[in-house]
Amino acid sequence: MKYRPSQFYSGALIALVAISLFSAKAVMVKLAYRYEVDHLTLLLLRMVFAFPFYVAIAFLYKGQHRGKIGPKDYFWLILLGFFGYYLASLFDFIGLQYIKAGLERIILFVYPTIVVLLNKWIFKQPISSQQWWAIGITYLGVVITFYPEAQFFGESVYKGGAFVFLSALCFALYIAGSGQLIPRFGVVRFTAYGMMASTFFVVAHYLIKGDGQALNQPMEVYGLGIAMAVLATLVPSFMTSEAIKRLGSSTYSIFGGWGPVSTILLAFFLLDERIGWVQWLGMGVVISGIAILSKRRDIGH
Repeated sequence: MKYRPSQFYSGALIALVAISLFSAKAVMVKLAYRYEVDHLTLLLLRMVFAFPFYVAIAFLYKGQHRGKIGPKDYFWLILLGFFGYYLASLFDFIGLQYIKAGLERIILFVYPTIVVLLNKWIFKQPISSQQWWAIGITYLGVVITFYPEAQFFGESVYKGGAFVFLSALCFALYIAGSGQLIPRFGVVRFTAYGMMASTFFVVAHYLIKGDGQALNQPMEVYGLGIAMAVLATLVPSFMTSEAIKRLGSSTYSIFGGWGPVSTILLAFFLLDERIGWVQWLGMGVVISGIAILSKRRDIGH
């Protein structure tokens, strides 16, 4: 994929901000769990608080589209909403009950490789050698960052890690598929409709399995729910779609290397999750991988 310099660098900036905001969600979830709220109620609050914004935005942009849209396109959009912001979020919230916010982000970071492979197998998109190098370097940095955590692995960590891995798989499906649908719907409509669909699945799940205590929570939980809805869901969801539009899903996914770094820093300040010198070294390697990506040879002039 060829880029204009301004297109690439603006897309990169949008991607990094979006990833930072999404990464803050893990810290907010861990803070909310201190008030003994269950994962399904917390997920419901996040989606319900964000829902009115998506309805309003969908209404404002209802007449704007990029091409012919048929029933099949809406089917795939709903399916992506099911995987991307319902299942991915559900599995992630469950996993965060068992593992640290920082460890959650490293496991989620496997999704770039899944996205690249999906794009190659399904959409026949080639993988450049520079993409492989960028992925390898960022993964090396992530491994270095979290190596000290290995000594604490136990049954609960593996359980939480399995759920977070399932979240990564679901989110990779969303990222890969969104690159095909965004040109038809446009960034705003695609994001709004996808989030509305995912909210429907969350509400249905809560009505079937929830404990009915969503309206009986401390004010701190509602505050964190609103913060997750706006700062860690609404804003970055649109930014993610815009970044994918400018960069392509494979390139966007590589910028996910910033996610673990952002989460580690937030967890250090807000959750008292300590950072050793090895983790600082790993963060430096991750940033180096992103720097290499910014010097791609296929950026147009």
